[in-house]
Amino acid sequence: MAVLVLAGCAMAPGRPGRESSASTQPLAHMVVATPDEDHDLIAQLLAGEMALTRTDLNGASAAFGRAMVLSNDPDVAEQAAALAIAVRDTPGAQAAIARWAALGAKPGPLAQARAQLALSQGNTDEARRQLELLVATGDPDAWRQFGRVLVGSRDAAQAAQLLEAVATPQRLPADPQAWLAMSELGDKLGRHAYALQIADAAAKRFGSGETYAWLAQMKYRDGDKAGAKALFDKALAKDPKNTHLRLAYATLLGQNGDYAGAARLLDSGPQDTDTYAMRAALAARSNDTKTINRLYTQLQRSPEDVRQNSAYLLGQLAEMLDRKEEALKWYDQVPDDDDHAFDADLRSAVLMQDLGRSAEAHEQLAQMQTDYLDQPTMLRRAYEVDAELYMNDQQYAQAERAFSRALQITPDDPGLLYGRGLAYAEEGKTDQAVNDFRRLLALKPDDTDASNALGYTLADANRDLPEAQRLIEAARAARPDDPAIQDSWGWLQYRLGHLDQAEQTLRGAWMAHKDADVGVHLGEVLWKQGRQQDARRVFDEVRKIDPQSTSLHNTLKRLNP
Repeated sequence: MAVLVLAGCAMAPGRPGRESSASTQPLAHMVVATPDEDHDLIAQLLAGEMALTRTDLNGASAAFGRAMVLSNDPDVAEQAAALAIAVRDTPGAQAAIARWAALGAKPGPLAQARAQLALSQGNTDEARRQLELLVATGDPDAWRQFGRVLVGSRDAAQAAQLLEAVATPQRLPADPQAWLAMSELGDKLGRHAYALQIADAAAKRFGSGETYAWLAQMKYRDGDKAGAKALFDKALAKDPKNTHLRLAYATLLGQNGDYAGAARLLDSGPQDTDTYAMRAALAARSNDTKTINRLYTQLQRSPEDVRQNSAYLLGQLAEMLDRKEEALKWYDQVPDDDDHAFDADLRSAVLMQDLGRSAEAHEQLAQMQTDYLDQPTMLRRAYEVDAELYMNDQQYAQAERAFSRALQITPDDPGLLYGRGLAYAEEGKTDQAVNDFRRLLALKPDDTDASNALGYTLADANRDLPEAQRLIEAARAARPDDPAIQDSWGWLQYRLGHLDQAEQTLRGAWMAHKDADVGVHLGEVLWKQGRQQDARRVFDEVRKIDPQSTSLHNTLKRLNP
């Protein structure tokens, strides 16, 4: 009967002028009460996370502090406590820690937070009490958390005092890693005696390769090289296949000048990317082409994963062996996410130019300038290498433009100012060259190369010769045997009309280093002395050195129109 009544009501026509109740959804009549933002847990959590993404710690702390009150989740209270401590909000930290404890915080993390708060307040006694509670929990992470507290302390002396008081041999666990961590922390905090004591005790207690190796490094820094070597021998006897130990020992031997011993140590045993890299560095330092060749062969035959991770090293080895095409192929295999990807691309551009493929080299660098547009350091380097390659090809206008682009990224960079000054000088833009060299000397008043470059540029333009003489004399005093500076001095003497002195100086520079520009200068001086045959012989040698020398071309055109 009730069903019929309800059905009848549903079918009855609506009253005139009023909407039928059947046309309205029941949910439309419901009113949902929504909390304001301050009482909306989700809103506060979102606000806190967004503030963290902006590195706004104060905003994040405030948001998580409000969220903590609205939530029964101990993780939210823990985050609120950590942020309040970070921003040094003592009342907020105390409230968060109390809320966290009430929600069932674990003893270890709670003691860690309380210790951090005590440290921020300068309460060493309370910090020590909490740290002792922390390490007494037996939590596997307790000593790691202990270390985090001390590393985060703003007072290194206070942290060091607590380290020595709490991290005693009696308290440290039966875990060599904890002993090594405390010893290293003591060393970083300036408590070397404590660090050495813990390291020595760890080596005696555990006798592991790692404990011997760490003690060896400390002994070495204290000047006990024999003791360090003996300990490293013990370390390797314990763990002969540990490549990290071998690398550490080889580093010590290399620092002591025993490159051969370091190489022998790395030659045997398992090999990985790091051992190959260090062996290559040792061979390069010794200029040992035979070993470089052997390493290159071994590395090509190494397991695929090692070979793939060593593509950049293989390229370097191929370069050292003057196998430029092979080097290019290896550099091309360096993955984009490899730490050496940028350097591999730069080396590829340089090799392309060496192989006579300058257009490809500049295309590569142009692509890099696009790829690294948002990375100023790398972008600057790409422009600089582009400029250097143009300089090598004597395309000075293009070099000047590339140097200028790099200087837009790092204005007043000394290396870039020097390079652009040289490009300007070669273009004949003397005023601009002088401006760059003067700016460079203002930044680095004792820069010998800048003094020589400015002095030479002025002498070459036959202007401000007294200033040129002062500048080149300063460069000569700093590097009396430098052929480039001798060339500047000889050219200045030529401008001053001292032909005999110019000829003597330039001939000395020419004999020391057969540079095309020096030869051109010597030839011109000989020509002006009336010794055209001698001059032509020098010019012939210059052609062999640099057949495309624009300096020679311009000089011959001027001397013999």
